[in-house]
Amino acid sequence: MVPRLQLLGALFGLALGALAVGAQAESIRVKDLGKLRGWRENALVGTGIVTGLAGTGDSPTNRVTRQALSNAMAQFNLLVPPEQIQSRNVAVVMVSAALPTFAREGDSLDIAVTSVGDARSLVGGNLLMTPLKAASGRVYALAQGALSVGGYRYDANGNVVQKNHPTVGSVPNGATVEVGVTAQMLDEQQNITFVLSEPDYTTANRVANAINGQLGTGMAQARDASGIEIAVPANERARLVNFLARLENVTVEPDRRARVVINERTGTVVSGGDVQISKVAISHGDLKISIATQNNVSQPGFLAQTGPGVRTAMVSNSEVSVNEQNGPGFVAAGSTVSDLVQSLAKLKTPTRDIISILRAIKAAGALHAELVIQ
Repeated sequence: MVPRLQLLGALFGLALGALAVGAQAESIRVKDLGKLRGWRENALVGTGIVTGLAGTGDSPTNRVTRQALSNAMAQFNLLVPPEQIQSRNVAVVMVSAALPTFAREGDSLDIAVTSVGDARSLVGGNLLMTPLKAASGRVYALAQGALSVGGYRYDANGNVVQKNHPTVGSVPNGATVEVGVTAQMLDEQQNITFVLSEPDYTTANRVANAINGQLGTGMAQARDASGIEIAVPANERARLVNFLARLENVTVEPDRRARVVINERTGTVVSGGDVQISKVAISHGDLKISIATQNNVSQPGFLAQTGPGVRTAMVSNSEVSVNEQNGPGFVAAGSTVSDLVQSLAKLKTPTRDIISILRAIKAAGALHAELVIQ
């Protein structure tokens, strides 16, 4: 049996399970740590019309839908005033897509379609041609196609059957790029900048040293915690793709912050195995109190003649019991999360109790890591 004063040798830890002990640092490719400056997606959005709905579109009182349908008819020389449009087979929607960094004319994009009116369902609808604009207002793609809706909604006589969100749909490859985009990697000094996904001075310095060691001395320099400036040699500028491919495959051992993530809703605790815990003592236990009441009736039936004050009485007998389970106590010195998790697992400590203990250790200043509570 595990001694009582022992727990803190393992209290920080992973979730509900095993945590690797003594994990060693691994070499990671530079491309997995961030991206080059200028490498980004561009958001596109537009307003369109979905037709062909089986009476589940916007109601006739929706002025936006009537005006949009009237404008669409006017493109084909059909002048119909908005007041005369009475259709529930049409819905006004918002269409969105993401334009990749190196999109070319004719490329296809996936689009998302969401209702903005009071339509009940977009099942069976078809999106009419919709221009998709960027933040600058320029049209970069055209969207059109039959919607794919992962749900349904049917109602009759007040009964409604619904699955998922029938007012949201998508069209795979539903947009065609009309204006291509190209990222500008080189700046005016013919340099490129690599940006880390998680800024860290130690990692930035290691990346710069790795690039200098594997591609050329004096080529890279860390400017701050997230940006590494890389000078492209003159003989490599004509073959920039080849140079960037070699740059992406440079390996480095990144530094990582000590961090413990706790999700109280699911009872999950995740941390690195090398998170340190200072010497600390822990005592954890439960106090259970139960009160049982028994009601008895006192009937003076043995008396032949009773006085006016003698009557049947209700007697309540209450019993209070206190059950205090002596929780285990722990003392640890220079332990890690991995050690603590193993000790708690042997003691069959519930995960939610581990979460409470970890929060208490952090409050006591013995946990040398960032505690993230989701």
